[in-house]
Amino acid sequence: MDSLDLQEVDSLEAIVIIDNELDPLSMPAPETVQLSGNLATIGMSAGHVPINRGGAYREIRMEDICCSAHGLSILVTATKGDKKHSVLFDAGPEEDIWERNVKRLRPDLASVEVIQLSHWHRDHSGGLGKAIRMIKEAKQAQGISDELLVDVHPDRPVYRGLALPEHIISLEADPTFEELSSAGALVDKQSEAHTVLDDMFLISGEIPRVTPYEVGLRNAVRFDPDEKEWYSDEVIADERFLAVNLKDKGLVVFTGCSHAGVVNTTKHAIDLVSPKPLLHAVVGGFHLAMSEEAQINNTVSDLKRLDPAVLMPGHCSGWRSKFAIEKAMPGTLVPCTVGIKITF
Repeated sequence: MDSLDLQEVDSLEAIVIIDNELDPLSMPAPETVQLSGNLATIGMSAGHVPINRGGAYREIRMEDICCSAHGLSILVTATKGDKKHSVLFDAGPEEDIWERNVKRLRPDLASVEVIQLSHWHRDHSGGLGKAIRMIKEAKQAQGISDELLVDVHPDRPVYRGLALPEHIISLEADPTFEELSSAGALVDKQSEAHTVLDDMFLISGEIPRVTPYEVGLRNAVRFDPDEKEWYSDEVIADERFLAVNLKDKGLVVFTGCSHAGVVNTTKHAIDLVSPKPLLHAVVGGFHLAMSEEAQINNTVSDLKRLDPAVLMPGHCSGWRSKFAIEKAMPGTLVPCTVGIKITF
């Protein structure tokens, strides 16, 4: 496996557009990340000025607070000198929730140059069509004619599902390549690790499975339309992560679900970069919500050995894993909740 020349960036910002959890009140542990998006900052940034209310400066309205949903979408912006690039990492489960939260957060959509889909599951791909259209509209409004690239794994299942003891439950289909193209994107099918945008972002290929306890998505199946049969799909081989190398800190790794295992994911991220960096942060789904205690303990123990400064479990991570992380590594936990803007 060849190492990639991932450029160091000076700063990194991430806006969580969609996540399972909403918490506009809690502040992170000191010396982890800079955070905005809680109720106080929402009140300061919104344009609602109370009249004849005893000198009140702003009014916090519930319509300015984002909604949570089962899925993930994070807008990541990296800055190096006078260069700045943005990648949208996943687009959540449905178009309406992506549009609603974007209108409340008001990010600079015109800055998005690449959309990366972490893997083919509807809770990550469902909002892609709306995201593409809104980003293209924002670019047109600013006179930007650049292509919008959607970076996806070429192996898109027709349907995925779960094989239960008595029956199979089918998941909703992901958008097709044709639907993504029709929305206005240039579809780039990538199965190997590569860098994008002046080598400031690394998008992985398929993630090697090394640990004995990270076994994929149990009972997962995929449908073969030719044979009209369902087959085992527990590995979820198309899953890929996004990584950025932060100057003087190390890698910040964004994970969609960590079906490959968050330890396998982070170890592979480190191995892909030359010279080998430290691990600074892991942000996104850790896929431990339904895991047994032994797997959670093994995961947290191995993450601790990697010595990250910040762990931001979200989406499918589950409250048990967050408790375990805080207990084993006090001061590293920053929940990845919808509506927050994180600055490294």
